[in-house]
Amino acid sequence: MLGKNLKKTEPNHEKENYSLRGYLFFWVGQLFSLIGTLVSGFAITWWVTDITESAMLLAIGSFLFLIFIVLFTPIAGVVCDRYNRKLIIFMADTFNALIMGVIIIFFYVGLTEPLLIIIINGLRGIGQAFHQPTVNAIIPSMVPKKNLSRINGVNYLLTSLIQVVGPMIGGLMYAFFPFEFILWVDILTYGFALVPLILVHIPQVISEQNKSLVLTPKKSFIKEFKIGIKTIRLIPGLLTILLLSMLLNFLFQPLNILAPLYVKVDHMGDENDLALLMACVNGGMILGGVITTIKKKWIHKVTVYFGGLIIIMASALVYAFAPIGWLLIASIIGAFSFMFLPIVNTIYVTILQTTVPKDKMGRITSVDQTLSYAIMPIGALVSGMLGDFFGTRLLFLILGLIGTFTVILVWQFSGIKKYDYNDEKFINQITENIKNGST
Repeated sequence: MLGKNLKKTEPNHEKENYSLRGYLFFWVGQLFSLIGTLVSGFAITWWVTDITESAMLLAIGSFLFLIFIVLFTPIAGVVCDRYNRKLIIFMADTFNALIMGVIIIFFYVGLTEPLLIIIINGLRGIGQAFHQPTVNAIIPSMVPKKNLSRINGVNYLLTSLIQVVGPMIGGLMYAFFPFEFILWVDILTYGFALVPLILVHIPQVISEQNKSLVLTPKKSFIKEFKIGIKTIRLIPGLLTILLLSMLLNFLFQPLNILAPLYVKVDHMGDENDLALLMACVNGGMILGGVITTIKKKWIHKVTVYFGGLIIIMASALVYAFAPIGWLLIASIIGAFSFMFLPIVNTIYVTILQTTVPKDKMGRITSVDQTLSYAIMPIGALVSGMLGDFFGTRLLFLILGLIGTFTVILVWQFSGIKKYDYNDEKFINQITENIKNGST
């Protein structure tokens, strides 16, 4: 009766169940889980680097993780729009914890072949493929629209803070604790994350169209994925940004994958130097997250977005020219560049969340991640080959130049700079086009 009365008194308003406090409680649990993931991931990465000094093995590890994300993310997006999102997150987190448990057992019984550990650890990409789109999809259903930009900024801020602390903890633990003990941190933090996940109510947003999809399991996943692609094409400028992201993700793979080798070989550093490099870069991301949290509205979204990308890609040039012994200085300069990463991400995610209907957010998020990640496995393998052929310094120089000039050319000739995502009429027209074109 109460529900019926509310419906009568507010006939012109969409009934929504926002739970901002619940979302923040849930996200705290996810941050605890992220700490364990970063600590164990750092330990495994440095262990492989320290034992093998092989760019190719590091590349293979990244390739396996990314290829599973690319293969399963399209399915994951459709699944999180059809079924219980809380259950999906639980299953994804549990799967990754079980994989880490297998790795721990392997070390206890003496199965410590680096390639074997890399292959098993790569399976965690399957869990990540289901976890990330689902977590992203629940945000608009739990956070009021007016708070989306700020909450996205807080997310990047807290995530960046954890990404500073995680590797530092991993570096310290690697120096003082047995390797197997470090991996147990991932299992422990998984347990912490379960508590808010179980207690918090996560709304399930299912439109009439999605209800029919639930009742007709023979509906093609490919067909639903195409709905997501069609929706993206109805948002002016979004496809251009996605294609640019694919290229930049490809170019950025060597920076991510070969960073341990860059520290150990080019600068003759150890695990603490790698942790320091990662801490400086993520420290810049924290500052960027603070800026996105404080700033309520970006007047020139597209201009700031492309300007930030140029600065980020130019950071590769800093690492290319940094002489031996200047790793700290290069890291500080890199921190300034990566300060713009949460800014450009917040702008992009806010555009996405304010133009896409909630019941299609899972599919759009999965398409977004699939297209962005699609080229990354190739980039991972190429990183290993190019890293061995050119060396990290020359490779960073080449990729930095290519990335910087590519962003400038897209900005100048694609026509994207004419779109104003702060114009309410423009946003409303996009929303109407999506409703009419994807039903």
